[in-house]
Amino acid sequence: MTLQSWEYQVEQTLVRSMVGSDAILARGREVIRIEADALGMLEGALDEAFVEACRLIRTTRRQLVVTGMGKSGHIARKVAATFAATGTPATFIHPAEAGHGDLGMLTEGDVLLVFSNSGNTAELHSILTYASKTGIPIIGVAARQASLVMGMANVAMLLPRAREACAINFAPTTSTALQLALGDALAMTVMDMRGVSKQRLGALHPAGTIGFPLTPVRELMHGLDRLPLVVPDANMSETISIMTTGRFGIAGVVDAQGRLIGVITDGDVRRHFATIDTSSAAEVMTPAPKSIPADMLVDEVLALLSDAKITAAFVVGRRDADQPERPIGIVHVHDLLRFGLK
Repeated sequence: MTLQSWEYQVEQTLVRSMVGSDAILARGREVIRIEADALGMLEGALDEAFVEACRLIRTTRRQLVVTGMGKSGHIARKVAATFAATGTPATFIHPAEAGHGDLGMLTEGDVLLVFSNSGNTAELHSILTYASKTGIPIIGVAARQASLVMGMANVAMLLPRAREACAINFAPTTSTALQLALGDALAMTVMDMRGVSKQRLGALHPAGTIGFPLTPVRELMHGLDRLPLVVPDANMSETISIMTTGRFGIAGVVDAQGRLIGVITDGDVRRHFATIDTSSAAEVMTPAPKSIPADMLVDEVLALLSDAKITAAFVVGRRDADQPERPIGIVHVHDLLRFGLK
């Protein structure tokens, strides 16, 4: 039997041994356990270099530039995207393209963040050399202290030397999990240092299921032309007509200054049914109603409506700085649910 034939038979035996459900589950759990253990090592390994890196990124005058090659490059792209999405200007530069003109994307005022498991990736040499000569601070992330990346870094962050989850300790698995986790730790810490608010995140995510809950309600509400409003002495026949026309199941009662002093809902009408023909809006309304500030975020609005067990509410604000708050819009729970918010 030739060596190749023997290796083939061994390989097929291993494949057959993995067919059973128990073996498949056991292997999946083993991979997760290996990576989880490595993440625990990373948590314990964080030191002053992490602090220095966060402060350096936080105080950069222009942007964070992230780079890496191969699987580390994929992680670097994601880390750059995470920083950009959480308030830190960031971009990715491919190290192989850097030597063909893309070094012009890296300039004074930037900080360079470099990911490399070995720390000796040849394609990183040109961008590291350029940054060093230009005076651009370098944050190096690698698993080998004695390496090109760590030797040229102003801040060197050493990853734990953990076994890859690959059976032959070859495919980048544990190492990339460590890089990704460290990148997230940097991004989230710097985000907190910047004091990034929900409003800021909303501005950075104007679309999709992330951005919609962070949208100010003023951008979603029905405007002045749709407001079902009545004065306190309005008769209930007129009030019910306005409630029906408005299709919100609610009418707002405003005083002479235009301030919201009460609301009338279908429940209020039912409770006063016996005297409805002779009652005024002021006599039927629920006073001091729940209202929504114009800058409240959509996810907070939904929580308010849910907690108060109501389906609609008026949005209040000042049309002019020297005027009192008045109804400027209205929002219904269906407006939120039809966008998929839960």
